[in-house]
Amino acid sequence: MKTPWIVVLLAAVGLPIGFAAGVTAPGAKLEKLADQFAFTEGPAADAVGNVYFTDQPNDRILIWTVKDELQLFMQPCGRSNGLYFDRDGNLLACADEKNELWLIPLSRAVRVLARGYRGKLLNGPNDLWVRPDNGVYFTDPFYKRSYWKRGPMEQDGQHVYFLSPDRKRLIRVTRDLEQPNGIIGTPDGRTLYVADIRAGKTYAYDIRPDGSLARKRLFCGMGSDGMTIDNEGNVYLTGRGVTVFDRTGKQIDHIDVPERWTANVCFGGPERDQLFITASKSLYRIRMRVRGVR
Repeated sequence: MKTPWIVVLLAAVGLPIGFAAGVTAPGAKLEKLADQFAFTEGPAADAVGNVYFTDQPNDRILIWTVKDELQLFMQPCGRSNGLYFDRDGNLLACADEKNELWLIPLSRAVRVLARGYRGKLLNGPNDLWVRPDNGVYFTDPFYKRSYWKRGPMEQDGQHVYFLSPDRKRLIRVTRDLEQPNGIIGTPDGRTLYVADIRAGKTYAYDIRPDGSLARKRLFCGMGSDGMTIDNEGNVYLTGRGVTVFDRTGKQIDHIDVPERWTANVCFGGPERDQLFITASKSLYRIRMRVRGVR
């Protein structure tokens, strides 16, 4: 029940009762940070808020630091695409040059975590999310790359996989998606969102302790290239700009981005109140009312 002073305040400013504020900060404007890339992807923030992202065609991982400086982290980088930090501070990367999932510590001594399933090559890991116990979910669509020296797709479809926290057990957790791409989970480790970009839909699943998924349900009628989530449970999808849905799957906001394609998105900065957007040849940022989750 709303208290009377809240009702009066809403009426005074001309807002309907039940109004939900947008996710961006009041007066915030989209800011282009840099644009000297071939195609940007995979933004992920480290513990202090530096944002790592990939320039995939140029085979490099870069950093936009909390001091607003652009730095090179690694080149070559296995044609990395999606990135995510685990709870130990290691950077995990979907390195699709050889269809692998990588762990990259700050020493840059790469460790290959996965390269195949049941004796056959993965299609090409694309995006990933690390759940609180360090288990890893990743999508494995098939996008034919000009740099591959391999035959046709070896897996029987395009699926989502789970790598156990000890990094020893890889299981397939979906079997009925057309082309899974963007993926994100809730900070409590209970719900996983997976975008089926070819089908134009995003699904929510319950996460079981063993990594398997249950109770698949339609979250929204939109697919996505990349995804993130904020501290209010809102889910961010990409493609034509950034579209924001609340936890019920209702669209509540949209951020226009003046590029042909918006690939991915994450929260960064010291307070996790800046939304970083990788879009075509550029990196963008906008100040937010909400914050990202660690």
